[in-house]
Amino acid sequence: MGLNIGTILLAAGASRRLGQPKQLLAIAGQSLLRRSAEVALGIGPGAAVVVLGSHHDLIAPELAGLPLQTVVNPEWATGMASSLQVGLAAVLAQQPSTEAVLVLLCDQPFLSTEVLRNLVATFGQTGSPIVASRYANGVLGVPILFSQQLFPELRLLTGDAGARKLLAQWPDLVQTIDFPEGLLDVDTPEDWARIQAQLNR
Repeated sequence: MGLNIGTILLAAGASRRLGQPKQLLAIAGQSLLRRSAEVALGIGPGAAVVVLGSHHDLIAPELAGLPLQTVVNPEWATGMASSLQVGLAAVLAQQPSTEAVLVLLCDQPFLSTEVLRNLVATFGQTGSPIVASRYANGVLGVPILFSQQLFPELRLLTGDAGARKLLAQWPDLVQTIDFPEGLLDVDTPEDWARIQAQLNR
């Protein structure tokens, strides 16, 4: 029997530095949000939750027809921690026996189901409470897996603290997988231009 892994896709931010909702940026006619949600659904039967916040009325239609739960975090402006907690609560309400959660963002255009499967496989092999992605520059980040052992710690996060805080706090608990392209995310118009150029090579 496979592991029961939940997925939390965080898509609540306002994309202030970009100047438009990054969730709606399109690659090959598909929004980053829908693309990321379909990647998340590729790993199997665990609970899948998308957390929306800013512009949620505009963004939610991108998820139409997908077998996942959409939740709106009314406190999205307080930072990533509250969205993570809203997502975790929704996953556990659906499947209380969830053994671990994958946390991902919608602004990594090179994210693939294979990356998520590698995270889950590493967790299955090692039992490590945290499995993180290692980018081309050596930095660790999302997508990231947290076992149920860390759920209490996730509930204690505040403000804009997210995965990085727990990575710094519990370095001895961390296993990694390689995801060099994870370095490429969309925060500014320059980031988006760089990514489009790379995709069009």
